[in-house]
Amino acid sequence: MSDTDGKASVPNGGTDETEPGEADASAAREAQSGPESANLSSAPEEGEGVEERPVPESEQKQGPGEEEDTDSMDGSGLYSLTEDGERESEGGGQREKRKDEGRRSARKRNRPSGGTTRHSSSSDEDDDDDEEEEEEEEDVEEEDEQAMEAWLGADLCDLSRPSWCAVPSLRAREIGRNSQQFVRKVCGARGLVQRLELQGRLERHSGCVNTLHFNPSGTRLASGSDDLRVVIWDWARRTAELEFDSGHKSNVFQAKFLPHSGDSTLAMCARDGQIRVAELSATQRCKNTKRVAQHKGAAHKLALDPDSPCSFLSAGEDAVVFGIDLRLDRPANKLVVVKDGEKKVGLYTIYVNPANTHQFAVGGRDQYVRIYDQRKINESDNNGVLKKFCPSPLVSSESKTNITCLVYSHDGTELLASYNDEDIYLFDSSHSDGADYRRRYKGHRNNATVKGVNFYGPCSEFVVSGSDCGHIYLWDKNSARVVQFMEGDRGGVVNCLEPHPHLPGLATSGLDHDVKLWAPTAENPTTLKGLKEAMKKNKRERDEDSVRHGDQYDTQLLWFLMRHMRNRRPQRTRRGEGGEGDTDESWSSPDSSDEEDGGPDHVQCMSS
Repeated sequence: MSDTDGKASVPNGGTDETEPGEADASAAREAQSGPESANLSSAPEEGEGVEERPVPESEQKQGPGEEEDTDSMDGSGLYSLTEDGERESEGGGQREKRKDEGRRSARKRNRPSGGTTRHSSSSDEDDDDDEEEEEEEEDVEEEDEQAMEAWLGADLCDLSRPSWCAVPSLRAREIGRNSQQFVRKVCGARGLVQRLELQGRLERHSGCVNTLHFNPSGTRLASGSDDLRVVIWDWARRTAELEFDSGHKSNVFQAKFLPHSGDSTLAMCARDGQIRVAELSATQRCKNTKRVAQHKGAAHKLALDPDSPCSFLSAGEDAVVFGIDLRLDRPANKLVVVKDGEKKVGLYTIYVNPANTHQFAVGGRDQYVRIYDQRKINESDNNGVLKKFCPSPLVSSESKTNITCLVYSHDGTELLASYNDEDIYLFDSSHSDGADYRRRYKGHRNNATVKGVNFYGPCSEFVVSGSDCGHIYLWDKNSARVVQFMEGDRGGVVNCLEPHPHLPGLATSGLDHDVKLWAPTAENPTTLKGLKEAMKKNKRERDEDSVRHGDQYDTQLLWFLMRHMRNRRPQRTRRGEGGEGDTDESWSSPDSSDEEDGGPDHVQCMSS
């Protein structure tokens, strides 16, 4: 009953008004009558109402004035995951901690103590057990959340102040001061990276797009696909200038313009292990494609010599590195077979040092980045390795960690390596053999495909990678903080990321059958909305997969079924438009097994 009018109800039906002495006696009797009658008593004494009042469920879930988590950036570009992993924003973590402690203490106050006289029932006891279980579950969730925040906040440094400001830079260019450096500074500006947004799509392929490469001048873009076709794009007009059959028998993994060739020579590699070269004419035709080398296993990557229009390197899952010189009658020369002791190491990636073209780095089916010097390869001396690097957390790792992609920085001083279902690590290429990593970039997921990684910016200011969650991540290289987070392929995986050589923008592709173009045209900088949730989800899924033991068998079964279905298909008829014919000119026999080392690691595009 309501007691707001100051009158107490009389149990025996007496008068509404009572004398002060009678009120005291009545209050004493009600205090002795137990919890049930206490519910009918008058207002509690001062100081007791707040202590005994049950906390409503709505207040347990969300306190008054609580702000929703938007993962927003402040003016300097810092995102909400701080270094110590305990504060989402200034003061925000402390407020959350105080609210959590308040909710737990409220539940303890509301729970009856052992000395209280109470007529309890089995349902009340069940409710108490449920509350205890819920409290234990919330404590476990809170510990997991703190561990997740600590993991995300580790290995981070402070984000430096922006090095480029638009207005002063434009004013200096107008008066002719530092005008030659204007474009370079613009392309590496964090403010423009934070304004990248989707500009358009290039649609022509009928399969996953596995490779993208701009010509040296940046006017054309080459793309290769599971449909075995290669398309040369005028990306600015979003039109296909040339489309031709690659001559490969399986998924095209790379197609690259050879430098200083006038865009007339295109090198290609594929799952069938073939290394082919396409000769293009100035009249937008493909004269022919020819095979110049053959790996006994898939060939995922080519490495160009930035100074040569006729030589490049290839690496395959057969652990072989070929040096290919198109001026020779027998173009392919076996440089090295990569081994760990006596065991061959299948290769997924290779890259030439732009500052010292005699050196190249490879990575594949183990956790080591290996650097070789073509002038000093002696397989009897440390298997020919000049030096090798491995992140300290992975040196003794029991998991089968692979390197899916590695690249040198613009000046060759740094080396970036992306690990399968692990993080991205930055090494100093000038360090001695066995040196540890310098930076670690985390939050994405690299599991479903052989995923790429790249530097972004003319001075390699940023690191860019796709993710199994379908997003594109850009980290500031020095601080390892995410500065851009964009939704990429609807198919769920982004594999290729190709920055434009001279303009602030990039092209990406993945499981979708198109190429996406990105430019810094957004009106406002990114707020990184949804970043923290995506990063946590990727980490949890990675941890869950790491404790499963049947994944290897399942992947092998999937590979076997895919290979069996492909072998049962009728052979494709070669579509010769744009080409006068295909020739096989190779040191190896045309009957060489192109899938001899078949296995689950061959799978590049899961939907192919």
